[in-house]
Amino acid sequence: MTSRAEILKAVNKEKVRFLRLQFTDLMGTLKNVEIPRSQFEKALDGHIMFDGSSIEGFVRIEESDMLLIPDFNTFRVNPWANPDGTRVARLICDIYRPDGSPFEGCPRLALKGQVEKARQLRYKMVVGPEAEFFLFQKDANGRTMVETHDVGGYFDLTPVDKGEECRRDVVIVLEAMGFEVEAAHHEVAPGQHEIDFKYSEAIACADNVATFRFVVKKVALDHGLHATFMPKPLLGVNGSGMHCHQSLLTGNGRNAFFARSGDWQLSKVALGYIAGILDHAKAFVAVTNPLVNSYKRLVPGYEAPTNIAWSEKNRSPLVRVPAKRGMSTRCEVRIPDPACNPYLAFAVMLAAGLDGVARKLHPGEPVNKNIFAMSQREKRRRKIDELPADLASALDNLEKDAVVKAALGDHIASHFVLAKRQEWADYISHVHPWEQERYLGAY
Repeated sequence: MTSRAEILKAVNKEKVRFLRLQFTDLMGTLKNVEIPRSQFEKALDGHIMFDGSSIEGFVRIEESDMLLIPDFNTFRVNPWANPDGTRVARLICDIYRPDGSPFEGCPRLALKGQVEKARQLRYKMVVGPEAEFFLFQKDANGRTMVETHDVGGYFDLTPVDKGEECRRDVVIVLEAMGFEVEAAHHEVAPGQHEIDFKYSEAIACADNVATFRFVVKKVALDHGLHATFMPKPLLGVNGSGMHCHQSLLTGNGRNAFFARSGDWQLSKVALGYIAGILDHAKAFVAVTNPLVNSYKRLVPGYEAPTNIAWSEKNRSPLVRVPAKRGMSTRCEVRIPDPACNPYLAFAVMLAAGLDGVARKLHPGEPVNKNIFAMSQREKRRRKIDELPADLASALDNLEKDAVVKAALGDHIASHFVLAKRQEWADYISHVHPWEQERYLGAY
């Protein structure tokens, strides 16, 4: 636990000149209020305010003032220094109202609410994300081109993987900021990369995802490249996912998913959690896959899941249980993409899993056959449902799911749905090049 005194000592030692008070809006976009050294004490005491009416999905203009309450444990000094040798540090904040009450539109507090619900049941969620991204080239004017920097494939090396140097620098920065990076490699598509960092408790992991996306974009820019977490930026290749390995630990640190004598060596808690994920997937996918573009990734043929099932053996279902057991017992939820708000994504998945545990649901037999190769008749016989085909359908399901809506809270759920309905309406009103190519000459 980092204290106020330790932070003030560190900023003096590290010559920190500015402090960024960071938070995310409902869409997961990183925001910050930057303050000079003279205001550090005020910030640490939670007295810095900002205009919430200017942030997506927060509040109306007549109730705009919001307080930034920093989490001292998130204090980090950026590894790069200014030309004069001074440094910039950051603190991740929760958002409160001026009267000191929690702001119901704060995504981080929404996750904290679900973490507290799990704690009351004597569980702690841990998450290990696998975030993928693309690196694109820039033209002479600095504009991003839809051209990748290489023609590499899965695990390829230099000289095929020209992004290796950039990826290595990302790892160096992440480690300097306290990450334990486990692997970094080229992904399946040209220009696509993945960096995996060690699992952690849900809130800390969501903080790490937000930081990770910022670092990747910053380092890519330093290399003259553009990094994007857009789920499906290119036609005909794999999209970018953020598979989330997750499990519940008990109060004494035991993995609640492992049962040596259980079916598949999984406990009733694990089976209930997996069943809850499957039961609510059609609703929470609107949060874990929040863009119109997200559903261009969730199509057959590109390794992304489209079928609501679980498996031990293959990667076509929505949930996979890796082979390792004991403390490594976990489920890998393969839906999410890296454009999601990690706080909200973890909150809805945890709520879904806990609901399955509470209702003592069972996910049925694992589907260890490639679902993509099954006929529709066989999928119906096995009762394998499919994910929504687009954002509008996902939002319809979200609005019908009491568990997922409760995890978000009324404020976040209503503002999120409204913003995404507007995004969908804008999308379907546009005439796209595909339509012109297909219909202009034929009709």
